[in-house]
Amino acid sequence: MQKIQHQLTNTPNHSEFVAHDYTSTLFPYFEHWRKQYGQIYTYSTGMRQHLYVNQPELVREMNQCMSLDLGKPTYVSKRLAPMLGNGVLRSNGIVWSQQRKIMAPEFFTDKVKGMVWLMLESGQTLLQKWEDCIEAQGGMTAEIQVDEDFRDFSADVISRACFGSSYIKGKLIFSKLRALQEVISQQNFLFSNLGGLKKQNEIGCLEREIESLIWEAVRERQGSETSSAEKDLLQTILEGAINDQSLGKGSSKRFIVDNCKSIYFAGHESTAVAASWCMMLLALHPEWQARIRTELAQVCPDGLPDANSLPQLKTMAMVIQEVLRLYPPAAFVSREALEDTQVGNISVPKGVCLWTLIPTLHRDTEIWGPDANEFKPERFIDGVSKACKSPQAYIPFGLGPRICLGKNLAMVELKVVLSLVISKFSFSLSPKYKHSPAYKMIVGDERCSSGLAPSSFTSQMKMASESDAEGGVKVDDDARNLLEHMGSNNPGRRLLALFQSTINGCPMVEEADTDGANAAPFVLQNTIFRLISSCTGRPVLVIMC
Repeated sequence: MQKIQHQLTNTPNHSEFVAHDYTSTLFPYFEHWRKQYGQIYTYSTGMRQHLYVNQPELVREMNQCMSLDLGKPTYVSKRLAPMLGNGVLRSNGIVWSQQRKIMAPEFFTDKVKGMVWLMLESGQTLLQKWEDCIEAQGGMTAEIQVDEDFRDFSADVISRACFGSSYIKGKLIFSKLRALQEVISQQNFLFSNLGGLKKQNEIGCLEREIESLIWEAVRERQGSETSSAEKDLLQTILEGAINDQSLGKGSSKRFIVDNCKSIYFAGHESTAVAASWCMMLLALHPEWQARIRTELAQVCPDGLPDANSLPQLKTMAMVIQEVLRLYPPAAFVSREALEDTQVGNISVPKGVCLWTLIPTLHRDTEIWGPDANEFKPERFIDGVSKACKSPQAYIPFGLGPRICLGKNLAMVELKVVLSLVISKFSFSLSPKYKHSPAYKMIVGDERCSSGLAPSSFTSQMKMASESDAEGGVKVDDDARNLLEHMGSNNPGRRLLALFQSTINGCPMVEEADTDGANAAPFVLQNTIFRLISSCTGRPVLVIMC
C-alpha cells in the first residue's frame, strides 16, 4: 500500500484541472487492486482481514442486512472513539439499536419541516455577511472563502434545531471537534493506534475539553424547565438516558456525551462540505444556476422557500443528487462480521471487515453509463430508480437499517441554503481555486473559493428574461467602445462573450486563462462585472470553496 501511495506522490500534480474522478488520487491502492482483481477481492493489514466489495448486488446485501452480527468495524470505532465515542454512529448490536430507536423520530420528515424557519434565519446571517464582503471590496464583486461560512451556517442550524442554543454558545465545541478531526485524519484509516505519544496526548486533551463543554451544556439544560412543545434532540437524549434502566450513572453520562458529539459532528460537517461542492459545481455550470433561479421564481415568488415549496424544487433536487453522486460526504461503507455471517453467496468469518468505496461505485460506467465522470443532473430527472442500472449503487447516505439518521435534515438544509444563495447571488470559481479533494473522515476540498454577486432576483431577473426574449442582452455604448479596443484574442473579450452567452441561455464553455501576460487586467475585469450587474440587476460574487 505504501509503495502504491509513494508512486502516486511522485507523479506530476495536475490539480489545476477540475476532474471529478479523484479516487485514484485519494485511494490509489483500492483503485490499483480493483483494476487488477475486479469488484471483489480480499487483502490484509497485519493480522486483520478485509473484503472489498463494489458489486451492486452485494453492496445492497451488505447494507440491508438486518442482523446485528454485521456492524461497524470495531478497530475503526476505537480509533474514532475520541471523536464519536460509542454513540449511534459507531455503536453495534443492542446498544446501537436502542440509540437509533430513541433518536430517529427527531429526524423524521415532519420534524425536519418544523426546522425550516430556523434554517432561513441562519441563512440570512450568511447572506448578510457575504453582502458586507462585497460592499467592503468595492460593491461589485468579492472573493469569498465559502466552506467556513457554510460550516458556520450548518453549525448554527444544528445548535438551534437539535440543542436549543445558538452557534455562539456551541462555537467552541465545533472548533474543538474540527481540531480533533484534523489530528485523527492524519492517521491511516486502515491501521489503528498509529501516531506518537505527543499526538495521542493531543487527542486526549481535546477529547476531555469537548466532553467538558458538552456536559456544561447538559447541566444547563437539566437546570432549566423545558416544555414538551420545546422538546429537541438534546432533551430526547437526556430522557433516553434517564429511562434506560440498563445504564448506570457512568454509562448514562457516556451515552449523553457520545451521542451529542456524534450529532454535533455529523450534523454540521457533512452538510457544510456538500454545500461547498454544490457551489463549486454550480460555479462551473452557470446554466444550472440559471435553471434553479427560474425554478425559484416560479415556486417561491418572494424568494424564500418554505416547508411546502421545498418538495417542488425538482431542478434543485436533481443538482444536489448529482453533487452527492460525484462528491459523497462519506467515502466508505464499512462493516465487520461480529459473528460468522453470510453476505449474498459469500460466507464471511467473524472478524473480517467489509469495505465499499462509494465514489468508485458512483462512477462505475457499467452502472451509470459512459458519462459517469461528468456533471449531468438531468440523469436524475425521473428519480434515482431511473438514473442508473442499479439504484442500490447510489448510496450517498448509505442504505438499509443504518442509513444516515440525518438524511432528511441534510437534504432540506441544502435546499434552503442553496435557494437563498442562488436567489441572491451569481457566482463563479475564483482564479485562485485549485481542485484538491482531501479525505479527512469525509471527502472535502482543502480550499474552496468562489465569486458571488448579490441579486434582487425576483424582479430584476424577470426583466433580464424579457430582454432575452427580444434578442438578448443589450450592451450599452461604453461596452461597445470597450469591445472595439479589444483584440479578437483578448481574454477580456472572451470573458465578456462567455458572460453574454450565459445570460442569453446559451452557455459557452471555455478554459479561463488567468496567468501571466494573457491575464485580463483587474480594471477590465471590474468593467465586465459592471456589465454583468447592469444587465442582470445582480452584483457579481466570485466564490472560493
